[in-house]
Amino acid sequence: MTAGMSAGIDERAPIFVISAAAELAGMHPQTLRQYDRLGLVEPQRTPGKSRRYSMRDVMQLREIAMLSAEGVSLEGIRRILELENRVNELSTRVRELEGALADEMLNRPGRRIFAAGAEGDVISVKAGTRLRRPNSVVVWRPLGGVEH
Repeated sequence: MTAGMSAGIDERAPIFVISAAAELAGMHPQTLRQYDRLGLVEPQRTPGKSRRYSMRDVMQLREIAMLSAEGVSLEGIRRILELENRVNELSTRVRELEGALADEMLNRPGRRIFAAGAEGDVISVKAGTRLRRPNSVVVWRPLGGVEH
């Protein structure tokens, strides 16, 4: 499947029957049934109880095959997948919270901005406030009255 084809397909849409999913994953359909029983993959079910696999399920089956080929036990694979799913959930939550925080910082009345103080220090200034700066003029003349 090319990238252009997959761009319009929801990766979580349950579109593959077990034989198609098994072929895409390079496995026997019975292996998919076993992985379903073990909870390694959880395909959706039709009203008639037949399994329907998504592209995400197929990718997970491929990952299971790779880990298994590397010698990882089924229990180890289950734990790895569980942790990967948790990381994905937490990453999504972090992005949501970062967005909410950014929105809050932009929309909160009385938000603060920062400016350089007279001594070069950083100072917090309420939005809409202007700093008062001295406006005196200093003229420098060299000592000894020598002019060029």
